[in-house]
Amino acid sequence: MKTLRQMKILDDDGIEQIDRAARKILSQTGVLIPHERMLMLFERAGAKIDLSSGEVHIPSKLIDESLQQAGKSFTIYGRDRTKQAKFGQGLRNYNSIAGEAYWIDADGGRRFAALDDVITAAEIGEVLPNLAIVGAMSDPHEIDVKYRCLEVVAALLRTTSKPITFWFHDGPSAKFIVELLAAVAGPSESLAKFPLAYPFLEPISPLRFATDGLDVLFETSAVPLPVSIGPMAQVGLSAPGTLAATIAQETAEILAGICVTQLIRPGTPVCFGGIPHGFDMRTTQMIFAGPEQGMMAVAMTEMGKHYSLPVYINVGLTDSKCLDGQSGLEIGTTLMMGMLAGADIFGHLGIAGVDQASSIDMLVWQHEIITYLERIAEGFQLDDEHLALEVITEVGPGGTFIDHEHTAQHFRSELWIPEILDRDYWQQWEQGGRKSTAERVKEKLRDWRKRYEPRPLDANTEKDLTRILSAGRKHLDP
Repeated sequence: MKTLRQMKILDDDGIEQIDRAARKILSQTGVLIPHERMLMLFERAGAKIDLSSGEVHIPSKLIDESLQQAGKSFTIYGRDRTKQAKFGQGLRNYNSIAGEAYWIDADGGRRFAALDDVITAAEIGEVLPNLAIVGAMSDPHEIDVKYRCLEVVAALLRTTSKPITFWFHDGPSAKFIVELLAAVAGPSESLAKFPLAYPFLEPISPLRFATDGLDVLFETSAVPLPVSIGPMAQVGLSAPGTLAATIAQETAEILAGICVTQLIRPGTPVCFGGIPHGFDMRTTQMIFAGPEQGMMAVAMTEMGKHYSLPVYINVGLTDSKCLDGQSGLEIGTTLMMGMLAGADIFGHLGIAGVDQASSIDMLVWQHEIITYLERIAEGFQLDDEHLALEVITEVGPGGTFIDHEHTAQHFRSELWIPEILDRDYWQQWEQGGRKSTAERVKEKLRDWRKRYEPRPLDANTEKDLTRILSAGRKHLDP
C-alpha cells in the first residue's frame, strides 16, 4: 500500500525544537535503567551513569552514533514468506492487538481471555486481506504467566501463515520464543533473514526502562530481531500537561531506546513507536481517540521520519466499547490523519475501548474502515482513458452512461463497494430487518470465518514446536 503523505503538524523549526528538547532531557535529566549489564554498555559508550540509582545521562554524540547505526528498514515475514509487512519502505501495515486481558464474546459479554481466543484471532487475522500482522488479541488467563507467551506464540504459528505479534514476558521465556520462531523459520540463520515477529520495547514514562524488557532484547538481539520502541506517555499523568512537552519527552524516551538497541547490537533495525496518549482528568482514564491523539500521532510520525526511521503510531482506535457512531468517527478520523502523515504501521486494532477487551467484531469494523480509507489513498488516474472525452462526446448532452462499455470497464475499479456499510434504499433496508452496523458486522464476521482454511505445520516442525514448548514449561516453571 503506497504512502500518502499530505498532512503536517510540525514545521521544520518545530521538529528542530522537539529534537533539541529531547536531547536536553537525555543529557541533563537522564533516564533510569535498572540493569547493570546495560549500564556498563552505556558507560563504555561515554554516557554518565550512576550505578547505585541506575540513572544514565546520554550525550548527544551517542544519540547521533546510535541513529546512524540503526537499521532504517526491515521486513517481517509470515511462515508463508509471500506474506510480509514492510517497514521503512513507503508502505502501510495494519496489525491486530498483541493481547488483552479480557475478551468480548459474540453476545457482548466480557470475560477473561483464553488460549482458544488466540486461535480465533489468528483465524480471522489470516483471512482479513488488509491485516499485515496477526496479533494474538488474547493474554490467556488460564495459562501461567511464566510460560504463557510460549503457548501464545505456538498457537499463532500453528494457525496463521502471516507475520505475528504478541507480548514477550521476560528474558528466560524470550530464549524459548526465539527457538520456536527459529524452528518455523527453518535452517540456521533463516530467522535473521526472515524474521517472523519483533519484540516491543516499551519505556515506562517518565524516562524509565523495565529490567524484563531489556532482558528480552539481550535474547532477541542474538538473532537479531528488529525492535519497535514505543513508550506510552500520557499528557498530564506520566508526561507534562502540554502536547509539546509530551512529544518532547516521548521522543527522548524513544531516542534512549534506540541507544539501548544499538549498544546491545549495532545495526539492529528499529521502528520509532510514537504512541503518546491523552489522560482524561474527569474519568482518570487514558484517551485512545481524542483529537489530540491524531495531532500527536502526526507529530510523532514527523519526528520519526526526521530520523529516517519507520514509524509506528496508535491510531484507528476508539474509546467506545461497542460498534456505534463514536467508534466510526474516532477510528476513521485518527486513522486518516496517520495515513496522511506517512506512518508505516497502525495499531493495535481489535480493542474495544481503552484496553477494556479484545473484540473480533471491532476488528472487522476497523477492517471495513481501512478499506474505505485505502480507496482514498489510491487516488484516481488522469489520462485519456480516464478523462474519457470521446465517451462524453459520443453520449452527448442529455444522454446516459450507464449502458456504455466504458462504464462497464471501469466502475468496479473506480468506485469502492462496501462489504458492511449500508447503501440500500429505505424499503430494502426495512425488508432486510432494519439491521444496524453492528448486526451487519456480525454477518460479515460469519462470512470471514467460513473463508479460513487451515494450513498445518509440517510434521517435523510440529514435533520441534512440541519439544520446545515442553522444555520451556519445565525450565520456566520447575
